[in-house]
Amino acid sequence: MSKETIRVRRKRGRIGNRLRRVPLYVLPVLWSLFTIFCVLWIILTSLKTNRELFSNVWSLPTSIQYQNYVKAWTVSKLGLEFRNSVVLVFASVLLILVLCAPAAYVLSRMKFKGGGLLTGIFIAGAGIPLPLLFIPLFGLTAKLHINNTLPGLIIIYTTVSIPFTMYLLTGFFRTLPTELEEAARLDGCSEFGVFRRVMLPLASPGLITAAIFNFIALWNEYMLALVFLNDPNKMPISRGLYGIAESMQYTGDWVGLFAGVVIVMVPTIIIYVLLSERLIEGITMGALK
Repeated sequence: MSKETIRVRRKRGRIGNRLRRVPLYVLPVLWSLFTIFCVLWIILTSLKTNRELFSNVWSLPTSIQYQNYVKAWTVSKLGLEFRNSVVLVFASVLLILVLCAPAAYVLSRMKFKGGGLLTGIFIAGAGIPLPLLFIPLFGLTAKLHINNTLPGLIIIYTTVSIPFTMYLLTGFFRTLPTELEEAARLDGCSEFGVFRRVMLPLASPGLITAAIFNFIALWNEYMLALVFLNDPNKMPISRGLYGIAESMQYTGDWVGLFAGVVIVMVPTIIIYVLLSERLIEGITMGALK
């Protein structure tokens, strides 16, 4: 068999392998295109007038209606609710990482009696249905006089997010190499110094992954805010968007609703675009090491 024949067969084999992989990419590509189409359609619809929307939902806006966003931001109070969500979510995510990072490090890297049981208890909290916690949490926050307050909701957000974050971070800390940790101890570094100077920088992809997941979940959270807040000036943006949707049956301002949806989507999209590489890096490192 000549070298040319072998080269042709190898080339055909590579082409065949690529063709067999095509069906694996069809569904993700179609889903991505559908998602992009939906996002673009919502953005374009938010820039129309109500008359243009009802005359042809697929048409492009004849003129850009920026006042839809102004009305959603001011008249519907999404500006105030956006600020409340920023305070709630960023404070909660920071508190979650401050509490879970050292706890996950200790439970995953140090051997002590009852460590496995304690880890299991932390993670088992993820299996408790959230509605079962409403009554005990409401009674507890009422006794502590933090009900209907932003700090109270921050504490609740942090508490219900701990199980998932502990599950994610303990798994990630276990994958980190031990050589640098042992070298730092030999150099006289304390346990806290090992965690702060060595392990915490190594775990930054996992911390960023946990922060992104918690940010997206808490930014879109609705039920806890509905139960534990009743002051209109303290509502997060998810409650505000629901309020706009309810008012549509009286006002018919559907383009204002789409503008509100865009305002809610923008932070999560920006966070994902800016940190997507770190998110993928964190998930991949945790899976491969």
